[in-house]
Amino acid sequence: MTDNEQSRRYELVVVMPVYNEDACIADVVSSWQRVLERLAIDYLLIVLNDGSRDGTELRLRNFYFNERINVINKENSGHGPTILMGYHLAVEKANWVFQVDSDDELKPDSFFELWQRRASHDALFGFRVGRNQPVSRRVISSISRYVVSLAFGKGVLDVNIPYRLMCTNVLKDIIASIPSHSFAPNIMISGALVAQHKRVYNHPVVHENRKTGTVSIVSWRLWNAAFRSFGQTIAFKMNLQK
Repeated sequence: MTDNEQSRRYELVVVMPVYNEDACIADVVSSWQRVLERLAIDYLLIVLNDGSRDGTELRLRNFYFNERINVINKENSGHGPTILMGYHLAVEKANWVFQVDSDDELKPDSFFELWQRRASHDALFGFRVGRNQPVSRRVISSISRYVVSLAFGKGVLDVNIPYRLMCTNVLKDIIASIPSHSFAPNIMISGALVAQHKRVYNHPVVHENRKTGTVSIVSWRLWNAAFRSFGQTIAFKMNLQK
């Protein structure tokens, strides 16, 4: 990367964490690039391969020489820390940051609406509609909303959704207070935005169940991770009050 590329300021940086998505990652990256190109803006898509053990890295090699896509292959650290790493890179490069997962469950179609509304908001979130998930995940999602509502207040309908457009000036200060090992930093960010009375917009986004790959966390580990996340969120809230 040249000095000019390092100092370049984009209108938008998209953060996309990836883990074991070799069956769909090439199509997902390409579909997002097509949508972003139609907006005719200066953007960068950062794809963070979190130590995938399948053929994800091989698929991503097709994008190595694409000036709009920055592929980062890293050791596995988990979804949350990988998102945070992407955020810290993005806030130094762009005016707006968008985060989306790579499992193809949330399509690019709704992004245009968020982008068009950005001028009057600090953060613009999707909220999933048509989502068909196991009972355990529905319960955990409900608890997450309750925890954020109780600790921070109401304002974000889907507190952990990986479909969020945020102003860099707002996001940069928030992530500076989030520990790098946090399991679900997006929940903390949602809470901080509400607590700081930022202008948040919620927009419906159609959710489709994954057709490829595997869920990275299942069964009892999901509950263990959820309680860990809740504890970290409360600790984050207490730190904000200091």
